[in-house]
Amino acid sequence: MNKCVFLDRDGVLNEDRTDYVYRVEDFIIPDGVPEALHLLKNAGYLLIVITNQAGIAKGLYTRDDVMACYHYLQQQCGNVIDDIYYSPHHPAFDSHSLTRKPDSLLLEKAIAKYNISTSDSWMIGDALRDMQAGRRVGVRTVRIAHDAQPSPDYDGCASNLLEASRFVLEQA
Repeated sequence: MNKCVFLDRDGVLNEDRTDYVYRVEDFIIPDGVPEALHLLKNAGYLLIVITNQAGIAKGLYTRDDVMACYHYLQQQCGNVIDDIYYSPHHPAFDSHSLTRKPDSLLLEKAIAKYNISTSDSWMIGDALRDMQAGRRVGVRTVRIAHDAQPSPDYDGCASNLLEASRFVLEQA
């Protein structure tokens, strides 16, 4: 079985904004993200992005826009990410979907496809919904937040992805 780090996108792999990030020119990768991804990859983790992309349902951008940002991220980080799963839904605009975090269907699909051991895997995100989705499938969780405090809702907290990746590696 494989071990994996599931990664939220906005606020983890790129700077989040008050509006949506869907153009490559607005996709800002914080310092330390490529290094963090390489540390995890070199430690044998699969890297899979799990992201809600409600702007698709709202008609603000397209699936192609999401994938253009993903390909840009891959290019900037040495193509170390193994896959991306995204939910294009929003309950107020198209439908309720189990693919949308805090539900866990996207994680479940990746676990099945890649034969992932949940006991050896992690979810890194910046929102409680990321932690909830990870907990639903039995992976450990790290929350990225500048004011993160230990909480029963997640296993660790960090101020950025590099710090979170070091925490994951210390726990292995």
